[in-house]
Amino acid sequence: MTDMDDFTLKLTNELRVSPLYNELKSKAKELVCRTSGDVSQLKMNIHEGLAKSGWKRSLQNEVYCRLLERVDAASQNRVHIKEPLAYIRRAQASWEKRILKSLNSMCTEMSVPLARKRPIPEQKEIRSNWNELGVDEPDLSLFRPVYGPKDFLDMLTLLKNPNLASEQLCNFWGLLKLPFPVKSLQQLRQEFCEMTPRWSQVGVDGGSHTDIFDAESVGLGQKVMAADNIALCQQYSRRGIPPSLRMQLWLQNVGLRITDSDRLRYDQLKMHVFKHDLLVDKLIYKDVKLTATNDDQYFVFEDFIHQVLLLFSRDTEVLKHFARSSATPPKSYIRVAPLCFVFEDPVTLYYFFREIYTRHFFRLHTISSHPQGIVSLSVLFESLLQACQPQLFYHLRQMGAQPLRIAFKWLMRAFSGYLASDQLLLLWDRVLAYNSLEPLAVLAVAIFAYRRVNLLETSSYAAVEAVMADTTTIRVIPLLQAILLTAYRTLNRIRQREKSSGILNKS
Repeated sequence: MTDMDDFTLKLTNELRVSPLYNELKSKAKELVCRTSGDVSQLKMNIHEGLAKSGWKRSLQNEVYCRLLERVDAASQNRVHIKEPLAYIRRAQASWEKRILKSLNSMCTEMSVPLARKRPIPEQKEIRSNWNELGVDEPDLSLFRPVYGPKDFLDMLTLLKNPNLASEQLCNFWGLLKLPFPVKSLQQLRQEFCEMTPRWSQVGVDGGSHTDIFDAESVGLGQKVMAADNIALCQQYSRRGIPPSLRMQLWLQNVGLRITDSDRLRYDQLKMHVFKHDLLVDKLIYKDVKLTATNDDQYFVFEDFIHQVLLLFSRDTEVLKHFARSSATPPKSYIRVAPLCFVFEDPVTLYYFFREIYTRHFFRLHTISSHPQGIVSLSVLFESLLQACQPQLFYHLRQMGAQPLRIAFKWLMRAFSGYLASDQLLLLWDRVLAYNSLEPLAVLAVAIFAYRRVNLLETSSYAAVEAVMADTTTIRVIPLLQAILLTAYRTLNRIRQREKSSGILNKS
């Protein structure tokens, strides 16, 4: 049996136990009951019926999603599912031990259990206040955060490849002295070529003076929605998604369909919240109160954020995901808040958050050598900034203001809380479209380049922090295009040379 045969067999077996298989089987039975005539044509009639009713496209989308998962899994070591590099695995174990120790010591000091069953009166109270969770004001002053971006970055700076000679460390200007293979600026320009100024973009070309582009973009987006093709949806999304279509296209992008069984599962998770109280509930509540509640953009979604995270902390489907990852759920609230601008239905909001978290965002607080992990993104950021702005990087390094110390919190939180909501959603459009977190690192470099003049005039770390403190006025797409503009001009020059040399005429 070849590798392809083995892969096909595994994929078939996985699909047989998926909810889609039962739905296809039920639809096929309906078609059989309706079919009359030659039995020999039964198979062909069923195929045609499934295609006309859209089930064939649903199956193709499911296979496409599974293929993407397989490609990602193939890059991982088969023996060590979570992490192939031994020194990274040791760092993972050390970090997880530190988190568990912090939680256990908090329980001991405060005489609070990790989990307990709620008394009946308390169950009734939280049930009645489910849509007003932000009204409750318990005293959480003694509860402390498990970790923050600074703690995590300090842990990453301790990473060292034992196979790297000490004299080779001087070749690294940045904080992370790791020889991780990351893409060059030219490779990123080729990969994100749809974001160059050559193509019109949602979020740049919109406005009263470009109503034609807006109308065309919405019209094309509606055709993409009707086609129900994930690959086509991702290609369309690379130039941004009109706000009126974002919800439907984001769901289509990740292949998410909310079924009756999903809604039933959602209600079951709510019952788990009503019945059991967890220590992490207190940490979630305090995080939301200290951050999202005080944010002018997100305070109105406080109840939704509470609901999503309480359910998320009890979802066993998430635990299955962590069999392949060492990530832990804390500090997820900041990525829920922007989604509230897109999804009104709390059930859809929850399942989309779970999908985007287990697909992308968990990597932003995981110690891993994965190309999309926070370590690789940090190395990519430092590499790109050195390539684009070597003078600026050297200036900041000399005064002890390593750029990564400023940018790390942006990367770890996917810029949530640091950009205006409309700009953040445009950035996440590209993350989903390219199925990549690399646009985060590119944007971080673009922000430093944008504020280069002011940064070169600074003489202390505090001054650098002051210059970079407010990024809410940043326009995401123009800055990304500024990094990609050189490649666009280079391509035009090549085309002009081809024309002038007569290559096109000869062909």
